[in-house]
Amino acid sequence: MSAVALTQCFDPTGETYGIPTYPWRYAPEGLATRRQLRSTGLRPGGQPVAAQLLRPRHRREPLVAYLYRIDRAKPVRPMTSRKWGALALAMLARRTCPECQTDAGYVLPASLGMCVPCAYPDDQRAA
Repeated sequence: MSAVALTQCFDPTGETYGIPTYPWRYAPEGLATRRQLRSTGLRPGGQPVAAQLLRPRHRREPLVAYLYRIDRAKPVRPMTSRKWGALALAMLARRTCPECQTDAGYVLPASLGMCVPCAYPDDQRAA
């Protein structure tokens, strides 16, 4: 990242963007993105955005990642048996072919809308 891009993205007081802003990969300790929180078993828990990261791109808007305070994050809520059951049914629906009504064993391609043997029956007979 060039020095110009770093200075445009560095606003720790929040004068330019309204909240503290840092360049990509230069976030201070104690702040994390949603994904980073989730990987440690935490969630933002309703807290407001503490800061943001900006990554400039050529001829496009910069990429933005919002940061949350780690010390105010809450633990992830555990999955209940009902949620596990609903997730299993949803995944079964994604694997069930609408043509032959069988579980394909994989998530059906959206481009085909059915399992591969139903989409290409002639190719299956030749093999």
